[in-house]
Amino acid sequence: MIRLAWAYMRDRPLTVGLNALLLGIAVATLVLLLQFATQAGERFERDARGIDLVVGAKGSPLQLVLSSVYHIDQPTGNIPLGELARLRADPGVGKAVPLALGDNFEGFRIVGSDSGLLDLYGARIAQGRAFARPSEVVLGADVARRTGAGLGQKFVGSHGLETDPDGEQGHDHAPFETVGILAPTGTALDRLIITSVESVWDVHGIAHDEHDDDHEGEAGHDHADHDDHDHDSEHHDEALQAEAPQPEITAILVRYRNAAAAMRLPTQINRQTALQAAAPAAEAARLLGLFGSVIEGARLFGWLLALSAGLSLFVALWSATRAREGDLALLRVMGATPGAVFGTILVEGLLIAAIGAVGGIALAHAAMAAASSAFPTISELGISALRFLPGEAVILGAALTIGLVAAAIPAIRIFRVDLAETLAKYS
Repeated sequence: MIRLAWAYMRDRPLTVGLNALLLGIAVATLVLLLQFATQAGERFERDARGIDLVVGAKGSPLQLVLSSVYHIDQPTGNIPLGELARLRADPGVGKAVPLALGDNFEGFRIVGSDSGLLDLYGARIAQGRAFARPSEVVLGADVARRTGAGLGQKFVGSHGLETDPDGEQGHDHAPFETVGILAPTGTALDRLIITSVESVWDVHGIAHDEHDDDHEGEAGHDHADHDDHDHDSEHHDEALQAEAPQPEITAILVRYRNAAAAMRLPTQINRQTALQAAAPAAEAARLLGLFGSVIEGARLFGWLLALSAGLSLFVALWSATRAREGDLALLRVMGATPGAVFGTILVEGLLIAAIGAVGGIALAHAAMAAASSAFPTISELGISALRFLPGEAVILGAALTIGLVAAAIPAIRIFRVDLAETLAKYS
């Protein structure tokens, strides 16, 4: 039956190809929607796990979360360093982790933070050690794999969060040195280069740790004849300090100590300070909700396209069966049972559907790979073209069912054919 069905398909390659292509496009559409919705949803949930709140500059709360948790957008601005100590002193805050953004290396963001960031994601060092001194960095697993960087390698970051094609904004005066590589975490941490906040300040020429109070007691040793000189020097230092960039950070990742903080802290920050607080879970749900209606509409279109492909296949097989009535009647006379002839037509429909469905799945994964290479945002979301979901088997089964149903009605017609009349007609 399979060889006969295949021979029939080879006899009309254009019709078979068009029907398989139409079904393949429908399957590819459904697989793409399934992959994007599933992987993006899982990635959003995984990256935000353990982060209850993000505190940053006023602006869009969604932008703040995307830039600080998922690292796929520009920051809303910087905030004073003192806000970190203020948050850490709050009794409702269990952990507050600073972030300092602004540079990249080959498109991978350089993030200034502390060891709390690694703890927040449950990351562990696979090679080397954690950063301990200025200009030392730890690479995420994807960064190490895609750049080929190893322990001891030095590199220069570029200003901004995207690759500088001209290489004109590199910080040549402050190279970084790789001292550690993280094990894969399956989170945004895999795509980051982690260093200390002080290292980020050093790269941008921002002075820090200059407020030394140890010398305050020495003021009693000053002599009266130096008062005017000291007064002028003090004004000069204040003027220089006002002109120099002050230490700032980009955002603070917060984990609550208790449930009461979730009710109090966001409202307190948003209403009583110049900062804003955004909950990653709420913003991710809002973002997915915005895309939800679009995805559902596109999914409905995909299923309508699949049904249209099934209808087209039905028409093609119906026409082919009528054209082959003489051949099929001759097969019956030569000893083929009605079931065998019926099965041949079913197998033909099943083969066309299988070609279209498998081709559609392959096309979807190829499109995902191409999109990840062409669009950095998709790559940053961690959408993998090599991952196959259980839902794809459901789509494959539905496509095969459509092929069987489309072939069943023309196949049933075989039982109603009068052999003598048909042979006389085609003789």
